[in-house]
Amino acid sequence: MKRKWFFIETAGLFAADQLLKTYAEQNLDKKEERKLAGPAVLRRVHNKGLCMEFLSENQTAVRYLSLAAAGIVTICQAVISFRRKGFWKKQGLALMSAGAWSNTFDRLARGYVIDYVGFDVKDPKAAKITYNLGDFFIAAGAVILSLCSLFSPTKKKKEKVKRTEEPEQIAEE
Repeated sequence: MKRKWFFIETAGLFAADQLLKTYAEQNLDKKEERKLAGPAVLRRVHNKGLCMEFLSENQTAVRYLSLAAAGIVTICQAVISFRRKGFWKKQGLALMSAGAWSNTFDRLARGYVIDYVGFDVKDPKAAKITYNLGDFFIAAGAVILSLCSLFSPTKKKKEKVKRTEEPEQIAEE
């Protein structure tokens, strides 16, 4: 697959999240909740901090941390894009870049991140947490990258396989 595809995917996912954030901002009141499928609800929340309002009192730190994280993920994506193999790593990094840049854009342009998807669950603390599509992209990308690191063979395993194959080849000759 062409290298450009993952950057185009990142831009498309970024745009999709920004469209949904704009929709939530323009069509939902602050305390309004609309039922979606299953336990999912649509609501509008302004998050001035990182995850669950962490560091919300220090906007400068939040902006710089967000910008640094998005930059690091993008650099990793650019480096991995030059490799021939690694479709799933590229996919995971594309998802993470889209989510990171969407939230970073909000922080830089608006001063807060718009979250709009919550879940109506029994636990009141969990029911208060609200997400956006970018958050789901980041989580999905992290899961994909974690699975890649768990199931990809390491150099030691490859060397071990080569060593065990060599004596057999010598014996056959």
